[in-house]
Amino acid sequence: MARLRFPLPSALAALLLACAAAGGAARAAVIQVPAGADLQAAIGAASPGDTLRLAPGEYPGNIVIDKPLTLQGPEDRGARIIGERQGRSIWIKAEDVTLRHLTISNSGLILPEMDAGVFLDRGAHRALITENDILDNSVGVYVWGPHDALVRGNRIVGNTGLRVNERGNGVTIWNSPGSKILDNTISEGRDGIFSNASKQNVFSGNHFSRVRYAVHYMYTNDSEVSGNVSEGNEIAYALMFSRSLIARGNIGIGNANQGLMLNGTQQSAIEGNVLDGGEKCVFIYNANFNRMTGNVFRNCEIGVHYTAGSEGNAITGNAFIDNQNQVKYVGTRFLEWSVDGQGNYWSDLSAFDLNGDGIGDTAYRPNGIIDQVIWRAPSARLLLNSPAVSIVRWAQAQFPAILPGGVIDSAPLMTAPDTPTFRKSEAIQ
Repeated sequence: MARLRFPLPSALAALLLACAAAGGAARAAVIQVPAGADLQAAIGAASPGDTLRLAPGEYPGNIVIDKPLTLQGPEDRGARIIGERQGRSIWIKAEDVTLRHLTISNSGLILPEMDAGVFLDRGAHRALITENDILDNSVGVYVWGPHDALVRGNRIVGNTGLRVNERGNGVTIWNSPGSKILDNTISEGRDGIFSNASKQNVFSGNHFSRVRYAVHYMYTNDSEVSGNVSEGNEIAYALMFSRSLIARGNIGIGNANQGLMLNGTQQSAIEGNVLDGGEKCVFIYNANFNRMTGNVFRNCEIGVHYTAGSEGNAITGNAFIDNQNQVKYVGTRFLEWSVDGQGNYWSDLSAFDLNGDGIGDTAYRPNGIIDQVIWRAPSARLLLNSPAVSIVRWAQAQFPAILPGGVIDSAPLMTAPDTPTFRKSEAIQ
């Protein structure tokens, strides 16, 4: 006889569903791990979803996490996972793993072997590495192929016993779409963050010091660098061979070489950054169809060095303040640096604004014939105070048609524009 089927009353069905959910939640346990315990054995005995709560003390490193787990130490980061000075102190192979409030140190130091304090393998999707001290490793955190990983709020300090070029990066990212590096303090590495062959990444709110490049992009597209601070590094933000980037609201202070490098950068927005001090505030090399607006370039030997066939860039609404040379452009083309009747502010502009519209009545030309001669033949500096040079300068001021090409701002601003207030993008919220 066919068995009759009756629908369950809705209240009973809801109760059964709640019991099933409670049973699933009960399976995720919190396991107390005493100091000095075999952490790898504890990981092996845990079930997916469990939290291993580590007591203060030392634990042997070179552990492998191959299931979804949380490893959490006390808030003072007194649970110390110490590697064997070879390989990876923590190697994460599973998705949905969290490391929180730990101190992780003593990885191997062999760069070709990808030694790291924390290594996120290609299966470590949605890993969360947060509020840890990651100290004295080769690479601090190596994000090698997972998507949507988050490295947030960590203190990452490299190995100071090595020369800078022998050290690893604070964070290295390779082919990790959707991954974010937020609000970390990174120092004493080779590069702060190095990204290669990736896309859709966000690097925001980080502080970098005593590294080579604070942020180093190679072949990384559709990504954002925003709200970071670089102090006293060689180059603050090196955006190379990448396209469709947003670089917004970053600060670079006292960088020895360059504040911002655009090398092969295409179709990107450079907005509201402050670059202060160094040899060059900005170096633009073979970078095309970018928009630079609302930035402040000040106190550099060269405000912007523009070279190597860069074309189609819109440069407007920026402030060039107290640079020894506001612009260095070695070429014969005329480059217009105003857009729709708005140019840039130049602290050495000598012009009137008779109609009071905020735009100088004469165009600004930062370079002349003598600049071109000196850049091509530096020994010609010996002639700078000669009567012949004075005559040439006078002639080009009276007859601009004899100028050899270069940057022209036809609508220079009489006052410096306000730098836009930085607000994190929706992608970061």
